[in-house]
Amino acid sequence: MIPFRVDFRPGVSLYEQIVYAAKKAIVSGQIRPGDPFPSVRVLSRELKINPNTAHKVVTQLMTAGLLESRPGIGTVVAELPEARKIERTQLLGREIEQLAVEAKKLGIPLQEVVASISEHWRKLGGQQPGIGAEGGGREKR
Repeated sequence: MIPFRVDFRPGVSLYEQIVYAAKKAIVSGQIRPGDPFPSVRVLSRELKINPNTAHKVVTQLMTAGLLESRPGIGTVVAELPEARKIERTQLLGREIEQLAVEAKKLGIPLQEVVASISEHWRKLGGQQPGIGAEGGGREKR
């Protein structure tokens, strides 16, 4: 089983979409350091992709320092330094752009979009983000 979700979209390479989904899962903590990462064979079978593409994904994630190979265990999620703010926000870039475009199409003012996001955040049990010098704060874990 694949421990992250990939929403395949036409016009974007499968490789890029899978790397993005895996990075998002790792950086967000959905997959934790030491957790096993699917083998090339499992990725290929479960995602119905060419084994060469699956190998390229694993190689890219290892090169990026997100995965490591442990003898006798296999490929696991690497111990990572805390994600920098820019890395976290880049992971949501496409979704934020889509939200902004849809809100503009519907004529929803920015203040209402922010209020709606804050309400959904609250419903999900998230801490209200603090506003600091950089315009945002850290959520509590």
